[in-house]
Amino acid sequence: MQRRFSRAALLAVSPLLVAAPLLTCPAQATPAEGSGVAWEIVEGLTTEIGPRLAGSPQEGQARAWAEVRLNALGFQNVKVEPFKTLAWTRGEEHAKLTAPYAQPLAIAALGMSTPTPAKGLQAELVYFPTLDALRAVPDGSLKGKVAFVDHAMRPAQDGSGYGPYGDVRRRGPSIASQKGAAAIVIRSAGTDNHRNPHTGVTVFAKGVTGIPAGAVSNPDADLIARIAGRGKPMKIDLTLLGKPFPDAPSGNVIADLPGRDPSLPKIVLACHLDSWDLATGAIDDASGCGIVTAAALAAQKEGKTLRTIRVLWAGNEEMGVTGGGSKAYAEMHGDEPHAVAMESDFGADKVWQFRLTLAESNQAMAERIKAALWPMGIVYHEGAATGGADVSGIIAKQELAVVDLGQDGMHYFDLHHTPDDTLDKVDPAALQQNVDAWTAVLKVIANEPGAIARVPGSKGEG
Repeated sequence: MQRRFSRAALLAVSPLLVAAPLLTCPAQATPAEGSGVAWEIVEGLTTEIGPRLAGSPQEGQARAWAEVRLNALGFQNVKVEPFKTLAWTRGEEHAKLTAPYAQPLAIAALGMSTPTPAKGLQAELVYFPTLDALRAVPDGSLKGKVAFVDHAMRPAQDGSGYGPYGDVRRRGPSIASQKGAAAIVIRSAGTDNHRNPHTGVTVFAKGVTGIPAGAVSNPDADLIARIAGRGKPMKIDLTLLGKPFPDAPSGNVIADLPGRDPSLPKIVLACHLDSWDLATGAIDDASGCGIVTAAALAAQKEGKTLRTIRVLWAGNEEMGVTGGGSKAYAEMHGDEPHAVAMESDFGADKVWQFRLTLAESNQAMAERIKAALWPMGIVYHEGAATGGADVSGIIAKQELAVVDLGQDGMHYFDLHHTPDDTLDKVDPAALQQNVDAWTAVLKVIANEPGAIARVPGSKGEG
């Protein structure tokens, strides 16, 4: 999940509420433990396709796989809708400290990083404890040097740390370039202590020259911080050969379960089909695609819902900063009436809270949603629901009602954008709990006969 928007959009846990118990993921799910549509989608996509970097042949294979699977599940109007996008390709990458102590570094380039010279870049490494410390130095003061930015992220059930700490990745390289840096290395935006670097996209501001940008694992960031504390000059040998990929092929996959009254505005449920290339994208976001698809089918298990339910498996969410699947969907389907947008893109841990963005005229429906989720221990939280990157385009265009089902994020950023994002991290029971929660909500909103009013100012996230 690229998640350009702040996870701080999810409200902090009230001290008056008892936190949901932490999940223990199985070392490996057996066929008996993993069953049902959601599990079959996650298992199939990660096993038969694997990593699905935007613009890659594997992302194209995933679209073809999705089209076949959605047709086989009984969806109608299944379509692959191609679009061109700015993507990025990974190249050779390695790094080591050469002074004052020789130390190897576990590093991964960030999306939209530009390449170093083929033989690498050898330069002084300058330590900054925070992004604000980097901002404070004069423009041009880092000429020929490599900036290192620290700023450790901490776990939070609502994932709220990803907003401020993720800015080191999103904005740090652009700021370093403005300061004259030849390259930048950051502490990974993650909460684990494994020697796995976390990748993710960065954004260079308009008019700012791209530079090589990489993230080191948290243990390696700790090492750099300890060495910086000794006050001795540091030097790095850095090779990052990944580069931007303009006009890359991507695409969305959409599929419908028609309702009894096709004239009513539809419900759209989204996930993203692409993933980063370091692993198979099980939690980010094959699980989301499994959840929304299984829930759509379950909502119609006993007969058609009143409204049409559409699933959107979006392309290039991870690097779609200025134009990914969300933008393409809004451009292609912005004239079709939509009522509610929802997204699943925060892994596969249990749903524990929810938020709503509904007009006052829909308060009766809101109460029915609360009643449907209450028996599952899923608690309503005040504050606007914003959807997520994959539905941000259509929410903004049509000012839609939004329902957010918030998953437990205490361990999500241990795995996010790392080589550990694999199937064995998905707990089949927690995955099914997500499906059950989504199904309960869909049975309410997809059977609402009255108008589901637009919400002025509902802009989504993106």
